Amino acid sequence: MIGKSLRVGVIASVLITLCGGILYLFQHQGLATQYAPAPDETDAHFAGAQPYLRGISTVVAHILQLDGAAIVQLGVIVLIATPLLRIVLSLAAFIIEKDKLYALIAAIVLTIILSNMFFSG
Repeated sequence: MIGKSLRVGVIASVLITLCGGILYLFQHQGLATQYAPAPDETDAHFAGAQPYLRGISTVVAHILQLDGAAIVQLGVIVLIATPLLRIVLSLAAFIIEKDKLYALIAAIVLTIILSNMFFSG
C-alpha cells in the first residue's frame, strides 16, 4: 500500500500536469513569450510565476475557473504531497504494528517537514 502510494501520486501528478499544460497551451496560443524583466523591477532577474500561483487558496480558486497554469500548479502540489502521504501512511502502519521506535522516527520526520513548510521564511 505504501509503495503504491508513491506510484499513484506520481502518475496522478503527471496526468494533472499534462491536462493543465494542454489547457494552458490552448488558452495562450498565439501569445508571444515575454522574457524581459517586469517594468517595476530594478534589477534584471527572472520574475517567476504569477502571484496567484503562489498560494494554495488562490490556486484552487483559479482551478475552478479552469485556468491551465493553476491546474499545472495543482500537479506540482500533488507531486510535493506524495512523499508526505507516504510518511503519514508509514506512521499509521507503525502505530498499528505497535512499533514505537519507528512511529516516533516517522512522527519526527513528519514534524520537521511540516514545520519547514509552514514556518520557514
